[in-house]
Amino acid sequence: MKKASFVIDGFYQQNRIFDLDDAVANRDDFLHAFFSLKSELFLLGYDLATSDINSIEDSEFVIYLDMPAALPSAGARSKSYLLIFESEIIRPDNWDLDRHKYFSKVFTWNDEFVDGLRYFKMNFSHKFPERIGGSGVEKNKLCALIAGNKKVSHPLELYSERVSAINWFEKNHVDDFDLYGIGWDHYRFSGMKLFRALNRIKPLTRWLAPRLRSYKGMVVRKKDVLEKYKFAICYENGRDIPGYITEKIFDCFFAGCVPVYWGANNVREHIPEGCFIDRTQFSSYEELYDFMVNMPDDQYSEYIGNIEKFLISERAEQFRSDNFARTVSRIVSNGR
Repeated sequence: MKKASFVIDGFYQQNRIFDLDDAVANRDDFLHAFFSLKSELFLLGYDLATSDINSIEDSEFVIYLDMPAALPSAGARSKSYLLIFESEIIRPDNWDLDRHKYFSKVFTWNDEFVDGLRYFKMNFSHKFPERIGGSGVEKNKLCALIAGNKKVSHPLELYSERVSAINWFEKNHVDDFDLYGIGWDHYRFSGMKLFRALNRIKPLTRWLAPRLRSYKGMVVRKKDVLEKYKFAICYENGRDIPGYITEKIFDCFFAGCVPVYWGANNVREHIPEGCFIDRTQFSSYEELYDFMVNMPDDQYSEYIGNIEKFLISERAEQFRSDNFARTVSRIVSNGR
């Protein structure tokens, strides 16, 4: 069995990135795509393990998850492959084109880069359920939002739009809205490093945090929460980035919840428009709310039906874990 190395940060080392039995790391089946990649490469005669187990030097090829701090050496570039998951909003270094030259091939969801020669299409990929959730579950609430409380300074960020949605529902229809996620019971300082350091003072951030009546705490499994709601505010971390379609919209699909989506400007090229509500088509949250609360049952059922049809369609194959595994393993194992 030939060795292959997977470079990832400390939390996922010791092959934790492939461990489906790890309830913490594999929350919401997050690791399934990487487990599938390891399994696919095993069938091709390669043992893929994290770099603390299979060293870069002893491996036939090396796969990096997002841009590493230590770039491949000149002698290792021909066997080095980069998977870019995070956008420029979170990881600007991922999109430093000079750094891409240190890798033989780059896999990305960014449709503007994909050329089939050096840049290859790779999506955020998922373990698809046999059937979507929500069947037989009473949807007692209109709308939910599941996201961490984060801030970033970037012209394309959508963190602030999530806050706008929260504030609108808090002020106008708090009984029809629930908020979940990490950090909403703490204030987040932003700006200069000196101010950000104050985030370490937990009693201070808790004291300054806004009192959100809609906040319901953290979640263990998003599906268990979302299937109780008709709709969910589903915003990517950033907008107008071609192909940047993360797990957020699929979390809704798998739970039988209709997403109110804002993110990739070409989302309709990948997901039929009848599967989601396009937030950009509404001039205000008042207009959006009226659309949701007054939606006839048959129209809502049509959305759910469209989601079910999409998930078993050929168009959805590109978002499956096994497709991700086959695409990456074919290229890295052949060296082309």
